[in-house]
Amino acid sequence: MPQKNRTVKGVLGGLLGLVGLSAVAGVLATAAVTPAIAIAGVSGSQALSIFENLPDSLNPGTPMEPTVFYGTAEDGKWFQLAKFYDQNRVPVTFDQVSPLLYDALLSSEDKNFYEHGGVNLGATVKAVYDNLRRTSSRGASTISQQFVKNVLIQQCEQEVPATDTEALAACWTEATEAKGADGIERKLKEMRYAIQIEKDFSKNDILLGYLNIANFGGQTYGIEAAANYYFGTTAKNLTLDQAATLAGIVQNPNRFRIDRKGGTWTDKTGKVRNSEEDGYADAKLRRNYVLDRMLADGKITEQQHEEATALPITPSIHPSTQGCQAAGDQAYFCQYVKSIIESDKAFGETDSERRDKLRRGGMKVYTSLDMRVQRPGNEAMEYYAPVYLEGKSFGATGVTIEADTGRIIAMVQNTKFKETADADKAKGETSLVYAADKDHGESIGFPGGSTYKIFTLIEWLKQGHSVNEVLDARTRVFKDFTKCGQPFTNKDLVKNFSGNGRVSNVMDFTRTSLNTGFLAMAQELDLCEINKTATSMGVHYGNMAATTEVNPTDPAPNDPYASVLGSKYIAPIQMAGAYATVANKGIYCTPRAIDKVVGADGTEMTLPEGSCTQVLSPEVAATAAYALQGVMNGGTGGPANPYDGTPLIGKTGTHQSWGSAMAMSSTKAATFVYAGKVEGENYELKYQYHNGRPLNTVRYTVSKALQRAADQFYPGTRFPAPDRNLTRRVMKELPNVVGRSIDEAKDIVQNAGFSVQVGTPVDSTVGEGLVAEQTPGAGSVPSGTTVTLIPSTGNPPASDVPDVTGAKYSHAKKTLSDAGFGVSGDGCHGGSQVTAQNPGANTKAPPGTTITVTCEDEE
Repeated sequence: MPQKNRTVKGVLGGLLGLVGLSAVAGVLATAAVTPAIAIAGVSGSQALSIFENLPDSLNPGTPMEPTVFYGTAEDGKWFQLAKFYDQNRVPVTFDQVSPLLYDALLSSEDKNFYEHGGVNLGATVKAVYDNLRRTSSRGASTISQQFVKNVLIQQCEQEVPATDTEALAACWTEATEAKGADGIERKLKEMRYAIQIEKDFSKNDILLGYLNIANFGGQTYGIEAAANYYFGTTAKNLTLDQAATLAGIVQNPNRFRIDRKGGTWTDKTGKVRNSEEDGYADAKLRRNYVLDRMLADGKITEQQHEEATALPITPSIHPSTQGCQAAGDQAYFCQYVKSIIESDKAFGETDSERRDKLRRGGMKVYTSLDMRVQRPGNEAMEYYAPVYLEGKSFGATGVTIEADTGRIIAMVQNTKFKETADADKAKGETSLVYAADKDHGESIGFPGGSTYKIFTLIEWLKQGHSVNEVLDARTRVFKDFTKCGQPFTNKDLVKNFSGNGRVSNVMDFTRTSLNTGFLAMAQELDLCEINKTATSMGVHYGNMAATTEVNPTDPAPNDPYASVLGSKYIAPIQMAGAYATVANKGIYCTPRAIDKVVGADGTEMTLPEGSCTQVLSPEVAATAAYALQGVMNGGTGGPANPYDGTPLIGKTGTHQSWGSAMAMSSTKAATFVYAGKVEGENYELKYQYHNGRPLNTVRYTVSKALQRAADQFYPGTRFPAPDRNLTRRVMKELPNVVGRSIDEAKDIVQNAGFSVQVGTPVDSTVGEGLVAEQTPGAGSVPSGTTVTLIPSTGNPPASDVPDVTGAKYSHAKKTLSDAGFGVSGDGCHGGSQVTAQNPGANTKAPPGTTITVTCEDEE
């Protein structure tokens, strides 16, 4: 098979030795085509003008090709995640096609392909003449002309939106069925272009181009896709009868296709033809014709011919499922990537351009999905979370991102992916991507509950407060807040999920997720600034409303719930990104799911914009991480900790009784899981079970599986040490409460920011039940100090009894009286010497006790 490019001389030589295109046109107009154009009502001069005025250059361009998404398999290699196409096509090189296929095609379609100059003049003129007289419908086009026709159809289709089915059909009709003068012009155009491409391309290139662009029925385009679809093999490994069958199909694809068991057409009697029942008779007849031509051309032997023609048509259909449905458990991640391509201007200025790019552009999209993390997440989700909950709306999703890049390495969901209109939500069928916002999967996010408290903690630190500062978090109505610089009054009583509030420090509030503690913190901040911090860390409303920022500029009667306790609907991806920001030393990286895109021409394309930006100071991030590590070590997040030696930060969240969340991150990977109600009526999540476990524990089990895998393949390191100033012991003024009642004293001390304990009562001159002593005493003491209040028994304290033995009675009496004791000394007088006393010297006795002395007179 010669492969040299055809020269102008060679082309014209192939057209009976004519020496110029004008001469060719003259021959076509006056000698050969005259009968045909006369029937069409076209004069010879008009035909000449048509031919000479046609463009003589055709750029075949790139045919429509599927876009393929790839992920990283567990062995580190790329694997196909999903494919999207209007025309399923897998381009191949010349050596990737069986020689049997080339022989079959050339023998049946254009046996002189390697000799002619692009046009078989006699056959073409006769075909035009017969078509116009309606005595035959044959085309008689050369492979070069058929290639031109397919290129023109392809170029027309590429200018039409994929959704415009009428316009797409018109492209095919206009290129294949034009009548009269239009038919003459179409055929002349094919001839003119065929002559030119013979100059620009080698014969092998033209033949291969045709096989890569040709339709083989339905959405199957190109010989490789056809071999895969009809026989489950490759173009290179086609057998003789398979090659002949496919060469036959291409002559009339939708009639000779062999994938419709019920047949491809109905004859005048109403009988369905070319079906499984008749052994695909039409396709078999055409196949055998191809084999006959191969035998006649000496391409096969008599024995090969007999064996091949004796075989039945035996298709082995291997459908190429397109769309995210083919991605299995990875379908929701696939849908997220698809949404990026359909919405980001990196892939086109308009919606239709981007959709066409996806289905026709032949892109290879290499995503960030890592099955080493994804698969353990899938397995945990499958075991611990039901696909649906009978009579209730339940959903669960988990996402893991690389903290220092924003790459989404895993995305799992409990439901069954289905995006057709018959999806049954009640049975867990949906195409909504629960991990994403409305623009990236039609979900609107979920209330993350106390996972939102991270932003109050961050704002607390940004304002210079210490995590060791002590606040009064006793249960009560927290009324007074500041919102965007203005006073804001709250009227709702907020309770804790377990126990009452207490006076304690921020480290304790974070570790135990104390609602009242965070409200106490928020009273010293501005609610708008808390939400501005959230916005800076990538958080926005999941419904992508006109104002997507979570800054509460609108009046909200329950604002402490929204801005502090987390009732806002936020997508899990955004929350994972926020925790990754803390873990990444305050640098926020926009989430991204695409690592690389290679266009159909083999060049890398520009990716959607993304960035990593320092939004928190390293000191604030390190100190927040210091507090959040307590959650994972002895705090509320302990059940999610894989305890694999990787330092983790985290935060739990519960919204009312029906939503639960878990956030955690190492220095390299952040995970966020939500499980709970998706829509509809509320219910008690903890009373719903699956595989013996309450559904409010799904957040722990799924996040543990994801994070454990991430820790293995994206190992984290120690977090930086917290800032000294932000962990300082804050000094506060302790009031003097001695002499006050215990209850009054406790209120005063706690309102001053100290915790209180009551000691054992002591005798005191202070009244019974009043504070006799306080430890430490009044003055400047470290915040967080526990103050001990000592109540009085109401009894005066005992005093030491002075030693008066050996003293004169008069002196002893005065000493004891001065010490507050009474004196009794029968027989004693002023000069007598005291020889004994009771109670004895240096013992304790209450004031007023009578001390009895014994005396002797001096001799």
